[in-house]
Amino acid sequence: MKIYNTLTKRKEEFVPVEPGKVKMYVCGPTVYNYFHVGNARCFVVFDMLRRYLEYRGNEVVFVQNFT
Repeated sequence: MKIYNTLTKRKEEFVPVEPGKVKMYVCGPTVYNYFHVGNARCFVVFDMLRRYLEYRGNEVVFVQNFT
């Protein structure tokens, strides 16, 4: 699986630091007004990524903040 690396500005093969284990920290929505569909993006996208990584046999630790 390739993921876009914003530091190198290119797609790179995803390789976990520890084989078979993935740790994810995701910034959640910053809700300062009414909740809208754009706030759901962080839930949908990263939940799908977590589920895919688990499907591929990885143990996933998923942490998401709310501000």
